[in-house]
Amino acid sequence: MSHPLPPPAAPPATPPAATLPAAAATKGLKAGSIGIGPTVALGLAAVAPAYSLAVTLGFVVLAVGSSTPAAFLLGFVPILFTAFAFRDLNREMPDCGGVFVWISRVFGPWSGWFFGGWVPQIATFISSAALAQVATTYLLTFLGLGWAASQPVIVAAIACGLIAMSGVVAARGIELSAWLQYALIALQLLALGGFCIGAFTAMAAGTAAAGAERPRLDWFNPFASGDLSGLVHGVILCLFIYWGWDALIAVNEETTDRKGTPGRAVVITTVILLFFYVVTATAAVGFAGTAGITDPATVSDVLSVLGPQATGGLFGQVIILAVGTSALAALMTVAISNPRSWLSMGTYGALPAATTKMHPSRGTPTTSIIWWALLSIAVTVVLTAISADFIGLAILSVGLMIAAYYAATALACVVYFAPQMRTSASALVVKGILPGMGALLMTGAFAYTAVDMLSPDYAGLSWLGIGSVFWIGIGALALGVLVIAIIRPGLRPYFAGQTIPRGTFSTRHELPSILSSETEA
Repeated sequence: MSHPLPPPAAPPATPPAATLPAAAATKGLKAGSIGIGPTVALGLAAVAPAYSLAVTLGFVVLAVGSSTPAAFLLGFVPILFTAFAFRDLNREMPDCGGVFVWISRVFGPWSGWFFGGWVPQIATFISSAALAQVATTYLLTFLGLGWAASQPVIVAAIACGLIAMSGVVAARGIELSAWLQYALIALQLLALGGFCIGAFTAMAAGTAAAGAERPRLDWFNPFASGDLSGLVHGVILCLFIYWGWDALIAVNEETTDRKGTPGRAVVITTVILLFFYVVTATAAVGFAGTAGITDPATVSDVLSVLGPQATGGLFGQVIILAVGTSALAALMTVAISNPRSWLSMGTYGALPAATTKMHPSRGTPTTSIIWWALLSIAVTVVLTAISADFIGLAILSVGLMIAAYYAATALACVVYFAPQMRTSASALVVKGILPGMGALLMTGAFAYTAVDMLSPDYAGLSWLGIGSVFWIGIGALALGVLVIAIIRPGLRPYFAGQTIPRGTFSTRHELPSILSSETEA
């Protein structure tokens, strides 16, 4: 779906394109293990489309009513612009560290460690705890064990077990993980497709819910609702349910074409998400109407409630199972992506050398996977111990973190390729204007969300007159600055810019190898 950009008409005199440094080439990952299909499956699984729609769709309808399909279309715009940035930066610097390497190269080590390391890692740790609990709750419900799903201790214990299982699968090899995701994402798309077919068929037969509405063209007009504030809120909700597709960048060094395949997979993944989100939103609003979706019994879990009504009890159970396995699939993808980010950070001296230890035959960062599992279990236990509702509050704060590192990545694309834009009109548009607009939109989303979270009424909890979610989100970001100040003395080569020198497209050169003897072993 994406093609290499044509060369500039009059290319500047620059050194040959940078090759992967020796440090990257000898990480131990199994190059050429997966193609475009499994890579797209990993990207889709990381988003957890069935779960994301189930728990978010109702709140989007609450914000914009029947303009929900338009909100999904509008929310896709900054995602697509940011995806272009990921595609082109990966083509230039294919490394499993992804945003960490790119931002370090453009803005320096502090920014790289903060926006490319700390921010996405904290967001995914919070999400891992939530995903494990959601998967547990839905799977227990599917098995008819609703009583167990209401017991926080039981849910937390099983959730920790799912995290450990995800780590084991990730450690067995990228091939097993990728093909397992094929099955899990197929179940999700089958469930969403079945729901849409059932809903549209019921509308055509006149057997839809009492509040059913016939789909209209103005549902796809972003300004038809006339409520700009509601539209912005709905778009931000849509913006963040697209999050996760960038996890596939972590396997770029294991794809058949590490410069081309991940970038194409990024764009394909986001377009597939757009299609299923818009069609499912249209089917749900048409089948149940805005009043039916925003009913208190439906709004927080739309698919589980409307699914059986639209498709019947048997397929309705398939939908419930798909929502649960959707969260589990996303958890398994995090178990793949996070440790590979640590592997890259360790390779370039931004984390202890132990993170670079690899399994000699499976090509997996076993030490980092173990650390990820243990830390994820710890986060789950701590958040559960604080409050059964605290994980939900923490998840709401993740929006700030997503917007922050997406904006930084898109801006890094603009700055890195700026020299090329002077001689290439296509580069100016695709690598400059579009990612630049993505960065602006993501920054706007960050600012709007932060201001919204300041309200003491946000999520119904506050401290010192400020919403608790704001304290969690901003507190997590501030903690990252403190952590960097503490670890900097022990990681001097990286923070001195020796392992990832700063540069742009016109100053490309190889990154130095910094592998220690322990890593090479």
